[in-house]
Amino acid sequence: MERMMDSLRITAWLAWVAWLLPGHIAAQDYDMLIKKAHVIDPANTLNGVMDVAVSQGKIARIAPVIDGNATQVIDADGLYLTPGFIDPHTHVFVGTQAGLFANGVNSVSPDDFTFRSGVTTVVDAGTSGWRSFPVFKKQVIDQSKTRILAFLNIAGGGMTGADHEQDLQDMNVDSAVAVMRQFPDVIAGVKIGHYNGKDWTPFDHALKAAGQAGKPLFVECHLPEYSLEDQLAKMRPGDMITHTFENIKERMPIIGDDGRVRPFVEAARKRGVLFDLGHGGAGFWFDQAMPAVKQGFYPNSFGTDLHRFSMNSAMKDMANVMSKFMAMGIPLERVVEIASWNAAGAIGHPELGNLKEGNAADIALFRVREGRFGFMDSAGSGITGTRKLEVEMTLRQGKVVWDLNGLAAKKKAF
Repeated sequence: MERMMDSLRITAWLAWVAWLLPGHIAAQDYDMLIKKAHVIDPANTLNGVMDVAVSQGKIARIAPVIDGNATQVIDADGLYLTPGFIDPHTHVFVGTQAGLFANGVNSVSPDDFTFRSGVTTVVDAGTSGWRSFPVFKKQVIDQSKTRILAFLNIAGGGMTGADHEQDLQDMNVDSAVAVMRQFPDVIAGVKIGHYNGKDWTPFDHALKAAGQAGKPLFVECHLPEYSLEDQLAKMRPGDMITHTFENIKERMPIIGDDGRVRPFVEAARKRGVLFDLGHGGAGFWFDQAMPAVKQGFYPNSFGTDLHRFSMNSAMKDMANVMSKFMAMGIPLERVVEIASWNAAGAIGHPELGNLKEGNAADIALFRVREGRFGFMDSAGSGITGTRKLEVEMTLRQGKVVWDLNGLAAKKKAF
């Protein structure tokens, strides 16, 4: 009897040791198990068919095959699975003010447009300023399922119209820094734009506020009296300039008369200045983007400049923007990297834009349709492509927030 007990103890001990060996993971219970998806996660060098397990709103495990019980199993065979996309240029301070972006009807409610295109995080691009940000947070940020961050406008009221955005007295560095320090996890940086004067005070104040708060500067092109070269010369590594491929009279385009990216633009990129897309309603031109892409000058992030007008123009949504750049020759894997990991780094949130175990389960599941598709720019020019992203499902912190074809349906009705 004693020998039998010893034998049982040894067997139990060996089983326990085997369980501790590297690579051994016991079967677990999960909230969701996504099977057979083609995972693309550039941050963690994942690119292949795998299973993804989700528990308590977080990524629990990623492996070629995951065994275990799950409350919900999603068959993702034939679909791509990536981190949720990040849009670093939006205008979502929606409200009732006619003709305005700040607390106005020109902004849009983010949940209405984000999840259907795979976007789980947006950054509002200076629609609010240091004075109006608390209203924006209470009214929109705290009420939305989309994760919303913000670039704080150096103008205290934010985007409240031309007259208010020219008021130098309203561009207070100390007030902007105080608000950023009050909400450090939500405010991603400082924005300068929509100033028509020659005085560099607004730019310098924005740069000073960003420096004091340890945040990047976000520069929009609506600064007609500042040369592009001078703007870039003032910008630090990690600062962002948007509307990269715009071709309008108020700012010099990045492509010179010789068809090449201007040397001072290339120099700025090499020293760490980041170039955001900023598509918008008028911010994207093929005559700038196509030669730049051919020369290897890709945008660092795909800011859509989402607002009331751009969503119904050539921009449409993030999925369309990504497809457009695929049509210009950027591989799918790089497009995903730009829309996720690159953007996460630019806004100072490395916990986003990747599928590391333990991170929030912000996930985009999409298919790449094959066919003939048309894509337009802000000048009305078009190109055709043979591949187009179509988002099937979006998860925000492990919860299904968009399901195009009912992949998460519990059972068939008939």
